[in-house]
Amino acid sequence: MPSNEQRRASAKRKLERQLERRAQQARRRRTLAIIGGSVAAVVVTAAIVATVVLTNHDDKKTSASSDTSSSAAPSAKGAPLPAFKPNDTIGADCQYPPSGQPAKPANLPRTGKVPTDPAQVSVSMVTNQGHIGLLLSNNESPCTVNSFASLAQQKFFDGTKCHRLTTSILQCGDPSADGTGGPGYRFADEYPVDQYPPGDPAAHEPVIYPRGTLAMANSGPNTNGSQFFLVYKDTPLPPAYTVFGKIQQDGLATLDKIAKGGIAGGGEDGPPASEVTITSVRLD
Repeated sequence: MPSNEQRRASAKRKLERQLERRAQQARRRRTLAIIGGSVAAVVVTAAIVATVVLTNHDDKKTSASSDTSSSAAPSAKGAPLPAFKPNDTIGADCQYPPSGQPAKPANLPRTGKVPTDPAQVSVSMVTNQGHIGLLLSNNESPCTVNSFASLAQQKFFDGTKCHRLTTSILQCGDPSADGTGGPGYRFADEYPVDQYPPGDPAAHEPVIYPRGTLAMANSGPNTNGSQFFLVYKDTPLPPAYTVFGKIQQDGLATLDKIAKGGIAGGGEDGPPASEVTITSVRLD
């Protein structure tokens, strides 16, 4: 039979174990509360980032685009695009490394040094909704113009649908018509991205992509492919999308007509309610 002293010692050890378990449970509850708060913060942050990515068409489901394209309800608040400053590296070494399977067969554009003269290249884009005249900025974004012209000459855009309309942009250039397709290669960003030195915080501040801007969608830095977007209303975006031309007046009239038709489902970002198909893209 255990003695009274042994029983007291056993009871004391039992009490100590209970107290330790309670302390552990209290610490666990505090830890879970901290983790829960952190997860909530991460979820909120992720939601904000996802909204930015979706509204800025940065991913391939855009992204423009990266690749892409625009604010769902732009406030048109932001600094103007930076003034273009030429330098010796522009168009000096255009490279188009492989990037997955092409949505439609396409040959690589010419690589290496490309001409920046003429400064502008006129292009006629015909859609089932009307004509869209473009003036490409060969002196500012020659590698981009080189790619676009190459794809146009290969009839890469012919018969493709413009898959995305927002309250300020129309996004096109994906033969798969779902925002995931491209030409099977990628290339580096140009104007206005190249106007900011590395690490410049201004490169992340919104600027206005004005009405009439033609720019590349992307899925992150230097992931340009074939998707592009046409701005029909001033749109605030980070200066992360290569501008490579302007939309002429006939094109803006066509875009206004498409925008007036609305977005499928009545939302602020989705396929155009009236299907937009590119019939042809030709250099003038």
